[in-house]
Amino acid sequence: MNEPAPGPPRALARLQLHAGFTLDDAAAQVDYYAELGVSHLYASPLFTARPGSNHGYDVIDYHQVNPELGGEPALQRLMQRLRAHGMGLVLDIVPNHMFAGPGNAWWMDVLRHGRASHYASYFDIDWRSPDPLVRGHVLLPILGKPYAQALRDCDVHLDRESDEYILRVHDNPLPLAPPTIEALRGAGEAARVLSAHDGTREAGFGRLHALLEQQHYRLALWKLANDMIDYRRFFDINELVGLRMDRTRVFEDSHALVFRLYAEGLIDGLRVDHVDGLADPHRYCRQLRHRLRRLQRQRPAGAPRGPAYLVVEKILAEGERLRPDWRMDGTTGYEFMDQVGALLHDGAGEPMLTELWQAISGERADFATVARAARRQILVDSFEAELDRTARALFDAARADVSTRDVSLPAIRRVLVELLVHFPVYRTYAGGLGRDAADEAVFQQAYARARHQVRIEDRELLAEVSAWLGGQAPRGLPPGRVRQARERAMRIFQQATSPMAAKAVEDTACYRYGRLLSRNEVGADPGHLALDIPTFHALCAERARDYPNNLLATATHDHKRGEDARARLAVLSHAAVVPHWASTVERWRERNDGLRTAVDGARAPSAADEYMLYQTLVGAWPLTLAADDREGLDAFRERIAQWQRKALREAKRRSRWSRPNEPYEDACDAFLAALLAPVHGFAIELHAFVQRIAAAGAANSLLQTALRLTTPGVPDTYQGTDAWDFSLVDPDNRSPVDFDARRAALATGAPWDALLGRWRDGALKQRVLHALLQLRSRHRAVFAQGDYRQLAVEEPEGAGAGRLLAFQRTLDGQAVVVLALRHTGGVLLDAREPRWDAAATTALLAADVRVRGVAPGRYRNLLGGGEGSVDDALQPAQWLSPLPVAVLEPLTS
Repeated sequence: MNEPAPGPPRALARLQLHAGFTLDDAAAQVDYYAELGVSHLYASPLFTARPGSNHGYDVIDYHQVNPELGGEPALQRLMQRLRAHGMGLVLDIVPNHMFAGPGNAWWMDVLRHGRASHYASYFDIDWRSPDPLVRGHVLLPILGKPYAQALRDCDVHLDRESDEYILRVHDNPLPLAPPTIEALRGAGEAARVLSAHDGTREAGFGRLHALLEQQHYRLALWKLANDMIDYRRFFDINELVGLRMDRTRVFEDSHALVFRLYAEGLIDGLRVDHVDGLADPHRYCRQLRHRLRRLQRQRPAGAPRGPAYLVVEKILAEGERLRPDWRMDGTTGYEFMDQVGALLHDGAGEPMLTELWQAISGERADFATVARAARRQILVDSFEAELDRTARALFDAARADVSTRDVSLPAIRRVLVELLVHFPVYRTYAGGLGRDAADEAVFQQAYARARHQVRIEDRELLAEVSAWLGGQAPRGLPPGRVRQARERAMRIFQQATSPMAAKAVEDTACYRYGRLLSRNEVGADPGHLALDIPTFHALCAERARDYPNNLLATATHDHKRGEDARARLAVLSHAAVVPHWASTVERWRERNDGLRTAVDGARAPSAADEYMLYQTLVGAWPLTLAADDREGLDAFRERIAQWQRKALREAKRRSRWSRPNEPYEDACDAFLAALLAPVHGFAIELHAFVQRIAAAGAANSLLQTALRLTTPGVPDTYQGTDAWDFSLVDPDNRSPVDFDARRAALATGAPWDALLGRWRDGALKQRVLHALLQLRSRHRAVFAQGDYRQLAVEEPEGAGAGRLLAFQRTLDGQAVVVLALRHTGGVLLDAREPRWDAAATTALLAADVRVRGVAPGRYRNLLGGGEGSVDDALQPAQWLSPLPVAVLEPLTS
């Protein structure tokens, strides 16, 4: 058995586990990932989840490994295989929420015993609802019909299960309070008791209603959730209830298995999901690091003894940084996905793309305006209950202080709405000492924008609310009701901003704003199309200094478009390509206009929805799909149709999840079906256009892959992305992976020319990934500890300026040099392959471009071969072949 190398992982491979792909299935792929060059597998949550869960984020039991995945014996078998290859395991955990339903013993106990339950303090429940009907109870908005109708239609009825009385709602069991059960047991024969509570009869209806009134929960129509729910949810998902992880007992109970698995060497690190949902992320992260550090000495031989690898899922806004005092290794890499994605886009094409979007859609608003409108809508449509809870917490803080007792709840609500609408980040992290400098800057920005929107008479209150939310340190107040109320208001507010922002930006605005969908991604700002090379270098250098072990992701289980779909769509921003795209879209719109139909007095799909559909078709078209492949086209249409229906509902303009507009959705489906029907011939045109930009898209993808593997951080390869990834949003991005094909491709060891000749099958991308993972293995210290140095590119001002990216990773005199050309769409437009040579380099750059500052020595290009000596300066054209990206490895004598 090989002992894993100490220190952080060298490279991760993310796997989504479920009943169809278990821990034993993962174990069967260990040798493939070992051969590829991965040091750690990175598993989706392993706790027991809701039966049939395909993601594991709906946990019902933190104390056991999910039996559907094979249980703990299967985890042990997986770890044996990993250790045999000197590999490790990083585990995704879910501390923020659990599934609120059958199977969750903690939740069922709360429903049975109410506030007297041992687990009542585990969940973030507001027992102080302003509604006297709900106060002191848990509101369960699970009825498909109004309450009375549900009882009369027997959707809610009394039943017996395992010789015990239960309540059954839509076939789901709910517990009854112990006094109710005792009363029913003493009421006579079971059949008579059940008959007496038959809601289909008037007398039975009254008895059933009276029985329900004695429970610790209140049943309600599902539509009431957004207005009335009294427990903190994950986003607006009623079935996921928030946990009070700030309480030590809850922390220890929910992490007991994690700590044991780590102590026994069955896991080596953790990815913490949705850290912003926690009341106190700072305390949680430090507590987690402390507990794992204490367990290090218990780990067995064969398990690395160094610090556990810990990263948090955190969306960082532009200019925002992860707090160093959290003691984490970094984030899960959404910010890198944003940065490298923006680098692939061409700012020169932005004005033309903006004009095209506005002309087609008729929408003039920029993304920031669209996002603010979405925030305002979301507060009313999806988070009315959370808004009300936050406003009431602030109202309590006002009433606790005699100097602010005249403040009204409606006034607080008005200023709170404006703060939330204009909040520039997902959340702040103020504690007892108030806001730090970073949070203060955030609040001042939100305050300044909100001040322009609130009524003049509310501006003084806006300043007061800002103070209550951390502008004044609660610990500066004497212990008592005022201090407690301020701290509670601050906690509730900070836990509310993150889901509101995510729902408004990621799940609404990103489905409304369609300038270029490759920038509409989790962690990205679609309003910022491109990133220049100097800024990218500065961000890499900063990461090397502050978070050298930050995860680097370009695809995740949450992405809206696969990494290669985004890379292909980025070509549409290249200045030389935008005119072709614009004329193509105009031609398509004209030829397909007759396929649109009228629904409720408007055309379906709308112009904006049609334009976003064309982008999606172009981005997701498989490289191996022929326009006359009927079976392949049908499968492709099904994938796009699934995306389109979800996109329409997330946008919340003509349809939504809570009230689907099926006539509009069906008309959009019919439009898509007609587009791809063989008789229409559009698929031939679509295929032809994809072929025009496909090679340039592949060049973007290979550049993206190279940067993920060579810039500071730990690269993460999401399942299936070792070949081309043109997936769409979940569940499409969680589709089964053909590992047999990947094994066969890796085993062939085909030369670069052969791979370029059949580049559409994905083996070329796999070879680039394999070559660079092996490089990281040979030069582990260089990538784990080495400097990141921008290399000087000497080029005249002009057409080629700003296209060549050059840097080196150095340690103790050794250097790995990376050269990459971006914005190659003009040269590779209509190209049959992403093949590159000196002539192509010269066509893109000035002939006399030089790269200076390279560590002298002899190098070989890992991406295609070729060797040569370098003495401080090199000519890019000498090395950029056969790809527009080169990674130079030093040769030892």
